[in-house]
Amino acid sequence: MPEGVELVRAGNAGPMTLTGTNTYLVDSTRAGVWVIDPGPSDPEHVAQVGDAVEARGGLAGIALTHRHFDHADAVPLLQERFSAEVVAGRPGPSRSAFSEPEASGLVIDRELDDGDSVGPFRVISTPGHSADHVSYLAGDVLFCGDTVLGEGSVFIPPGGGSMKSYLESLGRLRELDLAALCPGHGPVVWDPRRKLDEYIAHRLDRERRLLEALARGMRTRDELLDTVWDDAPAALRPAAALTLEAHLDKLEQEGRLPEGVERLPT
Repeated sequence: MPEGVELVRAGNAGPMTLTGTNTYLVDSTRAGVWVIDPGPSDPEHVAQVGDAVEARGGLAGIALTHRHFDHADAVPLLQERFSAEVVAGRPGPSRSAFSEPEASGLVIDRELDDGDSVGPFRVISTPGHSADHVSYLAGDVLFCGDTVLGEGSVFIPPGGGSMKSYLESLGRLRELDLAALCPGHGPVVWDPRRKLDEYIAHRLDRERRLLEALARGMRTRDELLDTVWDDAPAALRPAAALTLEAHLDKLEQEGRLPEGVERLPT
């Protein structure tokens, strides 16, 4: 872990969460630590986070990269043990039935804008995985939530997410001089520039292959998935179908989507 950072990983491993949600405790300039993404409402996980917080001098604040339930559902349970402000990015202008469910019972004390300072962090707006997504920069360490994962690629849903915004967010992070990325799932990334280059190249390659398939006359969802997402395991095909829709949204926004492509109902 980077200096001054402790990781407590939730036991919610799965195809989308990898080894589980990463909850980070980050030293603050004031007494106590900031908790980034308390995780799911698993009492055992919340107890582990709480014990770690007490061992490090108490809770200075809770910061959410985004409001999805696997990152934020534990907030009310953690607040039963500690009193501290909760901060998060501003909600996006639209939501979609395809978005991941958000945490329930959340009360956000302060909504953050790009460039804000909170605790030891500078806030960087990183929409894409969700419209409200932000990352937290502490020195040269970035807590990036679900913008970059330690392994594999990020799920970008249509509607609540945005492939166009996501690529812009990756490009913005690529310009930072970073020593480490602390992702929402998976291991710490110690070569941020290389990982971001890989992520950008991966998305652009998917787009290239999608455009080639469309140019060959493919129009159905199954045709496009079988051709462009042929490497996706069966368990991830539903997520791949939603990512396909996000790519189609981007092409439509840019005026590059041909007529007759099968779309998901809105």
